[in-house]
Amino acid sequence: MTEMTDETVKLPPAVEQMVLRWGDLGGQWGVNRSVAQIQALLFLSDSPLTAEDIAETLGMARSNVSNSLRELMAWKLIRRVPVLGDRRDHYEAETDLWQMATKVAQGRKEREIDPMVSAIRDTMALLRDNDSEVSPRVKDRLLRMHEFVTTVDSWYQQMLQVPPETLMRLIRMGAKVVSLLNLVGRKGQARVEPD
Repeated sequence: MTEMTDETVKLPPAVEQMVLRWGDLGGQWGVNRSVAQIQALLFLSDSPLTAEDIAETLGMARSNVSNSLRELMAWKLIRRVPVLGDRRDHYEAETDLWQMATKVAQGRKEREIDPMVSAIRDTMALLRDNDSEVSPRVKDRLLRMHEFVTTVDSWYQQMLQVPPETLMRLIRMGAKVVSLLNLVGRKGQARVEPD
């Protein structure tokens, strides 16, 4: 059971709402509702929690909590931490939002982008070997797909090197950056055009 019940530990209303909403959003992101709720609960917890604490608070089966904790650890969104005087495993969430975003992006890249990069790379190798068997239109589409996928992959690798505070400044600049790029692009085109 993943919804709050009368038998669950009472959370502050704001925390309860966020845990429930995060669980709903998880489903839209392709993440199990229980996994998302546990991540939200740990993120909003003042101290590390045991699996039993989580099960009791969220009204979930202990086995569901254990499976969800394993998944969150695989994503590196939570970690096991020792608590003095208690032999049970305690868990806490990654609370640095940039680290969370980076870890989710890395996990998504490994599961979604990397296989696509590999597939298009293999396809391009086949295309080189059997060039005459593919129409020019299909070759063009494959070449554009290859360029797009490898550019996105390269961009992702570059963004990992940019410090979070620099990324945040770029994000806050938003439309100003786009306007600047458009202005620079227009000036560059103006120089290329004949008089």
